[in-house]
Amino acid sequence: MNKEEMMLRKRLIDLSNQSYQRDIVTFSDFLNLNELHILHTTPKELFPSGYYAFGGYDLAERQMIAFQPDALLYEYEYPIQAVVIRPLNVRFAEELSHRDYLGSVMNLGVERSKFGDIVVKDGEAIIFVCEEIADYIIHNLIRIKHTAVQCVRKDGRKDITYTPVFTELKGTVPSVRLDTILSVAFPMSRSKLTAYITAGKVFVNGKLITSNGYRLEKGNLISVRGLGRISYEGILSETKKGRYYVSVRKYI
Repeated sequence: MNKEEMMLRKRLIDLSNQSYQRDIVTFSDFLNLNELHILHTTPKELFPSGYYAFGGYDLAERQMIAFQPDALLYEYEYPIQAVVIRPLNVRFAEELSHRDYLGSVMNLGVERSKFGDIVVKDGEAIIFVCEEIADYIIHNLIRIKHTAVQCVRKDGRKDITYTPVFTELKGTVPSVRLDTILSVAFPMSRSKLTAYITAGKVFVNGKLITSNGYRLEKGNLISVRGLGRISYEGILSETKKGRYYVSVRKYI
């Protein structure tokens, strides 16, 4: 673990201690997959308050962590705002990519930890941000490339209903291992899939997995950097030869 990773672990432990000592809920910024892995691999006894993750919508990749004392009974809301970015004039708008939206927000001087996933859909984008920077983005993000845009604040819990789009894929595998399940969603050679796993590019439920033989469980969410995300939906049936007919969801 390098110095930055050690500092992150210390910061998360400090947030948990603050939560426990002051009997309040404390929140982190948005964590990426590597940072979530550090959280999940930190011994639980170092966190006096339990933690919960949420990124603004179900299946969000970048997530904010809430540390909550066990004795705390009241409900709380994550300090997350959803900002919808749409062109001022659809007729003259360019086709903007995730990279375009990301670059424009970063060019405003916003730290990457202050905003989570960017969902591009139907000619506009939804960006989930820390509450504290919502106004700044709304007032300052007025153009992406050559397209004039407007930003509208939404309550991520009430006004935004986003369900990730996916394709259901099915295939037959010899075992429910990480590498074989990935082969159902990503049709490439086993050596190429192995390279992704051993290079530290595959995460299961936010935890870095570097073993090809890692056994998956139904409902596991798998993120592969450079390829996308899938969820393992389970075994549908077993063949006479002892192979498994499985289903996965590949998110678009």
